[in-house]
Amino acid sequence: MFNIVLHEPEIPQNTGNIARTCAVTGAKLHIIKPMGFEIDDKKLKRAGLDYWHLLGVKYYESLDDFFAQHKNPRIFLASTKAAKIHSDVEFRDGDFIFFGKETKGLPEDFIKANLDCAIRIPMIDEARSLNLSNSVAIILYEALRQTGYDQLKTKGIFA
Repeated sequence: MFNIVLHEPEIPQNTGNIARTCAVTGAKLHIIKPMGFEIDDKKLKRAGLDYWHLLGVKYYESLDDFFAQHKNPRIFLASTKAAKIHSDVEFRDGDFIFFGKETKGLPEDFIKANLDCAIRIPMIDEARSLNLSNSVAIILYEALRQTGYDQLKTKGIFA
C-alpha cells in the first residue's frame, strides 16, 4: 500500500478527487493541517462520491507531528522544483509520497533538506504546474505500475 501525504491542502474538490483515487487504489491518505476548508465541506464529499467508506485517512497538526508518528519513513516529495523525473525512481510498497498546497507547493526548506527524494512530472517550460489531483494520480499510478498493481483488479469482464 502506498501513502499519499497532502501538506496543507486548500481546495476541497482536489482533496475529494485525491481521496477517491486513494480509495480505489487502496492507498492511505495523510493530511497535514491546516487545511483551506472544513472536512465536512460538501464539495469535498461530492468529489469523493460514495467512496469514503473505502478510504483510510489520518490527520496531523504539522509536519513535525507527521514525523513524530512516522520514524524514518521512505519518502518522495513531488515538486516542480525537483530535478528527478517521477518515473525514474524506484517506488516500493509503503512509500510516502508528499504533495504541497495548490498555491505554493511544499515548503522550500523541506525540499532542500530532502533533494535526493524530490521528484517532478515533466511539462513544458511555460507551464507552472499540473492540477494537484492530477499530479497525485499520475505519480501514484506510476508507483502502482512499478509494483505490478498488487492487489488491484487488472482484468475486466471482456478480458
